Amino acid sequence: MASSKEYLEFVKEQLGGLDGVSYRAMMGEYIIYYNRKVVGGIYDDRFLLKPTSSAKKLMPDAPEELPYEGAKKMLLADIDDRELLHKVIPAVAGEL
Repeated sequence: MASSKEYLEFVKEQLGGLDGVSYRAMMGEYIIYYNRKVVGGIYDDRFLLKPTSSAKKLMPDAPEELPYEGAKKMLLADIDDRELLHKVIPAVAGEL
């Protein structure tokens, strides 16, 4: 199942004000960049982040999920927690 443009718009809205965020459509999903580094993506209308140590520290209860079959697990971000997103995304990028 591909992610919806509406979900992408919601994620972009939640990340609004965080300079350096961009995205690229890829095979029905969206790759999310922060300062030109891939920090995560939108897969099946789920916002998943790379499981860096800072992401695990900031989101200790985040479930690990597969973005697609054969991929490495990523952390499911709480898209409703805008404040946390604005902390975790720069932290993830800082480790990449």
